[in-house]
Amino acid sequence: MLTFQSKPFQTPYFWPTQKWVAEDSDYAIYLAKRNIRKKGMLEPYEQAHYNHLHEWLNHKWDFIVMQATEQYKAGKERKKPDRVVFDCQERAYWIVNKPPRRTHSAMDSGLELLIDPNSDEKIPFDTYRRMNLFYQQAIMRSKVKSSVSLGALNKYVATYKNHDPFLAPCLPSNPWLTDNDTYWTLNMRQLEVPTKMRVERWSFSLFELLSDLRGRDDFKIFLKKEFSGENLAFWEAAEELKWGTASSMTSKAETIFKTFLAPGAPRWINIDGRTMGLTVKGLDHPHRYVLEAAQTHVFLLMKKDTFFRYLKSPVYKEIQKKALNPEPHNFSPGQLEQNAQNRSPGIHPLILWQQDEAEKAKAAAASAPVDVKALMSKLDRKK
Repeated sequence: MLTFQSKPFQTPYFWPTQKWVAEDSDYAIYLAKRNIRKKGMLEPYEQAHYNHLHEWLNHKWDFIVMQATEQYKAGKERKKPDRVVFDCQERAYWIVNKPPRRTHSAMDSGLELLIDPNSDEKIPFDTYRRMNLFYQQAIMRSKVKSSVSLGALNKYVATYKNHDPFLAPCLPSNPWLTDNDTYWTLNMRQLEVPTKMRVERWSFSLFELLSDLRGRDDFKIFLKKEFSGENLAFWEAAEELKWGTASSMTSKAETIFKTFLAPGAPRWINIDGRTMGLTVKGLDHPHRYVLEAAQTHVFLLMKKDTFFRYLKSPVYKEIQKKALNPEPHNFSPGQLEQNAQNRSPGIHPLILWQQDEAEKAKAAAASAPVDVKALMSKLDRKK
């Protein structure tokens, strides 16, 4: 620790609990000391502050330089590691308490966003107009009470805690602890009979249902019986466009337009005119998120109506009855050691992706319209 007769620049002075008011004279001493150490090579924002303070405190600048010189000499007597740490603390303190000019806070703005401090740039009227609009929207934005937020968080935790493998035991056993992969086998992407925990998770939200490919297939069966599968088909097509390759983006967008959005389309979706107009206009120059508005609209339609009818349908109740409820494994220490020795490598994600693509291709071929003329010509050739 160093103690100065003029101003005790001790490390505790940088603690927020001290509530030390950062005065211009102290900052001027710091900049003068830094100017001596750097031999006049200050940062642009520091140079701007230095010039301003030199003009503002010119009447006592000799005293400031004297204090800075004494502090610089005293600092050189310290060990190098202590001197580096102290310099970092001091610089961080002044960056926070004396941020660059024309910035409200160094924490919010950052030094890289600093404009030229020496230029008297006039702020245009449009900037003030946009700031005024932003503040109006911020004031009118609805605020959520803390009690409502805490209630929602408590409800979320109560809903998902039994499905978190780190908070609740896995059935039949935790694969991270027992090296037994039965849990993975029972929760594979495509499985004829899922587990009860997996089926229960589908009822939490439409997002959970669509995120699970097995649940999505079950949802498709329900929509097929309801004759309303075009919304889910459009949602899946939008997901493929969003996450697909850039080379196939144009062809996919054209196919989606002809199938779901064009007048008289075979699987035309019912969305409002404004969203339809924006989507069709955006398809002239397709990109990954061109269907975002229409996809969100369709998702909300399914969430408000179709999803709740699915949870009450015989399709969901039937899968609930068939769902597996595996018995917990009770492995002895010897069995756990044997499981660790016989541990098998998991399925590579690339293999899973190839399997999904193959199944999608089969489903697309099965649902494709039949060309009657081509079929008749093949039959005639066989004859």
